[in-house]
Order: sequence, then C-alpha cells, then structure tokens
Amino acid sequence: MSSGRSGAEWLCSPSHIRGHDLDEIIFVVEEAPEGGCSARALGASILTEADDLDALQSEVRDAERCHFEDEAQRPRMIRLHFVRDQLIAV
Repeated sequence: MSSGRSGAEWLCSPSHIRGHDLDEIIFVVEEAPEGGCSARALGASILTEADDLDALQSEVRDAERCHFEDEAQRPRMIRLHFVRDQLIAV
C-alpha cells in the first residue's frame, strides 16, 4: 500500500520525526562557497558545517544527538547525501 510520498519524504516528514520509529535521517551535504562543507537535515531543523569530511561526520553526529535528546526518538542511522554543482563551458 503506497501513501503517494517518496521514501525520503516519508522518512523525514516532520510528523514522522516526532514518532518513535525513525530509522534514518538524511543530511544533504554541499561544498560551502567559503570552503569546507555544510550538512542540512531533510525534515528537521539541523544544520552544521565543518572544514573537512571527517570533521563534518563528527559535527553531524553531535548535531543529531543534540536535536534528538530522547534516545527513543533518535534515528538509528545517518545518511549523508552529497550534492555537487559543476559548470561546463559550452
């Protein structure tokens, strides 16, 4: 039975995040114009930045723990979705 929403939309909708069965939270990772990178959670008000990927992973874990203080509501997995724009001259 389909709800008509995509998997990411269902996983990260605000009403589902407040529930107790969130398995995964998705962060969109982009290169920052001033250097480093930023990660923004889909469906939750979480944003963090770091100078490199190793530091970003640590910052994302910390931000997720702070956002979901209740262990029962904390997602079991964090997915990082990397987005990169590239211009090609024609």
